[in-house]
Amino acid sequence: MKTLQLAWRRARRRRALITLLLGLPWALAAATLALRLGGFDIACVVATVGLLACAALATAHARGLDRHWLQRQLDSSGSSEDSADLLFADAATLNPLQQRQRTHVLATLERAMPELRLRWPRGALLLCWMGGLAIALLALGWPRGGTPSQPAHAPPAGHQTPAGPLHLQSTRLRVDAPPYTGQPTLTQNALDAKVAADSRLSWSLRFDRAPTRAWLQFHDGRQLPLHEQDGHWLAQDVARAPVLYRVVSEPALAETRLHRLDVVADRAPSVRVLEPASSLVLGTPGQRQWTLRFEASDDYGVAAGATLSITTTQGSGENITFATRRMALTGSGEASARRFAHTLDLAALGAQPGGDVIAQLEVRDNHAPRPQTARSSSVILRLPGAEVALTAELEGRIKKTLPAYFRSQRQIIIDAEALIRQRRALAADAFVTRSDAIGVDQRILRLRYGQFLGEESEGAAKPPPTSDLPTSDAPTADAHDHDDHGDDHDHDHGGTASSADTPPVFGSATDVLSEYGHTHDHAEAATLLDPQTRATLKAALDQMWSAEGELRQGRPEQALPFAYKALGFIKQVQQAERIYLARVGPELPPIDESRRLGGDRAGLASRELPLAPRTPPDPAIVEAWQRLGDGEGAADLDALANWQQRNAAYLPDALDLAAAIEQLRIEPGCKDSRQRLRAQLWRALQRPLPQVMRRTATDAMGQQYLDALEAQP
Repeated sequence: MKTLQLAWRRARRRRALITLLLGLPWALAAATLALRLGGFDIACVVATVGLLACAALATAHARGLDRHWLQRQLDSSGSSEDSADLLFADAATLNPLQQRQRTHVLATLERAMPELRLRWPRGALLLCWMGGLAIALLALGWPRGGTPSQPAHAPPAGHQTPAGPLHLQSTRLRVDAPPYTGQPTLTQNALDAKVAADSRLSWSLRFDRAPTRAWLQFHDGRQLPLHEQDGHWLAQDVARAPVLYRVVSEPALAETRLHRLDVVADRAPSVRVLEPASSLVLGTPGQRQWTLRFEASDDYGVAAGATLSITTTQGSGENITFATRRMALTGSGEASARRFAHTLDLAALGAQPGGDVIAQLEVRDNHAPRPQTARSSSVILRLPGAEVALTAELEGRIKKTLPAYFRSQRQIIIDAEALIRQRRALAADAFVTRSDAIGVDQRILRLRYGQFLGEESEGAAKPPPTSDLPTSDAPTADAHDHDDHGDDHDHDHGGTASSADTPPVFGSATDVLSEYGHTHDHAEAATLLDPQTRATLKAALDQMWSAEGELRQGRPEQALPFAYKALGFIKQVQQAERIYLARVGPELPPIDESRRLGGDRAGLASRELPLAPRTPPDPAIVEAWQRLGDGEGAADLDALANWQQRNAAYLPDALDLAAAIEQLRIEPGCKDSRQRLRAQLWRALQRPLPQVMRRTATDAMGQQYLDALEAQP
């Protein structure tokens, strides 16, 4: 039975091949006629349809050799003894005699299989190929218009070139994207396209007759010449920026229109932190490992390798030391969205209780020749200190100081520098928002240090209660101040009478400290600094104020010098010797009674803010806009094009404005083109500033009241 199946398949394959060979010459002849009469594009369509028709016909003819045909062939050959139908019947439904006959027929077929393959129709194949090739040769060699065919670029002597404009018969644009994008080669008939940056563009144009010369004219003045080859005019270029262009020839084309090439730049990859869920994680006593998981995505794919930067900190306050190391990670998953995972060994990193472990992942995309990089947000693991670890199992424990709730000056500098490096990857609004957030941190830090000089908090929010607050990588000034208190104070820390009468509340940190410890308010702490240290701290606050102002306005570059100076002054304050002074009352200067309510305005400056001059719009653009509105005036299109190229980075849509200029250049008398260019110029002009609304006129009763006031002596 297996031998019979193989012979049947060979017969069906030969039937399909015969049908295909009989139809191919006629498909070739039809494609050649379409090429001669309709051009290359029509020929491609006809050839595709012809091949599909041949394949469909061959498949249908092959399926015609079904089981009934096989039974007829076997019965006609005599090898099946007219019992071929038993071969395809279910053996369970046959009686013993039929089963015996079926076995006999199979044995006969195994010994001598009849010839099932069809014979080659050599005569029919020869006639079809001769006829198809003859039609194709006649179509290619038949002259146009009854005259001998001549090359398009070399007309015969004495031949008069037809007058009139040229026409484009066919257009083709081929786009070869950069290899790193993984995009296939795109071939299209339309000359408008949206391509990836650095793609290679290939134009192929065909005119109804050969022009003297032809080129591609771009809106920025650049020209790309077209070269003739076998009747096609070819050109190549690399897409680097969005452009507008049109096909120009001599003689001129009958119809000229603008074509737009939009270039899509490769975006930088983005990194998202999957684990941990928050940027700040509080470690547990005795923790040995920390698991990190990231996801990186890109439009064209992320590189398989990434770099994990790990920074460990030691110390407290501004006296923090950093140790940074890097390790390579390999991602998993698809190239467009890779995942990176790693488990840190805290002991191997040298992380100590009270320190921080900061991790950040840096990835690259597949951009060539220089890949683009992106960094994830930093995630921080804060390990508990030694005191917290020792008292972790004790019940009723209290915190002697409030946890840190503001950043250190060094961390503000680090965040500002990181924001400056990410300027190109962030939108303008997002950049200003993040700079403002850093400025808020600077303000909180300035107010906190200012409390040690007896300054007010300027309405700042009070510290949150105890453990519900998020922690940071720098301890508070309160904590630093209390830690520095020793046992050599020369002043009494006993409680007041009211506190002595009131019994302490179990679990209250303030009551326990009031009875067994000592506390200082910020005003008292201000008296514990010598004048030189106070002046240094005051200078640090001034620098923080300047840095805060620049950060809140979205200028972190100008804020860095002030932030570094503030950090230097804070270092000087920490290294200064502390002197404990007695707390005395303020000594205010005497009041000059002669100046009170005297009306003397000497030395008072004007409070009016100076108005910043506003750059007026270019008068040439305003004049062009007015001329276009007159309906008869002609605008200087060359000057407008030069202005558009100079200010392309500031215009809402520079390419639309260039398209409007070029369209009016092509059709100077078109009213719609004039109105379109005028509308684009209106969008490009600066909007006038809103003016102060005039006060509404007074009514009769109000005017009577004003007259009564003026009438009084």
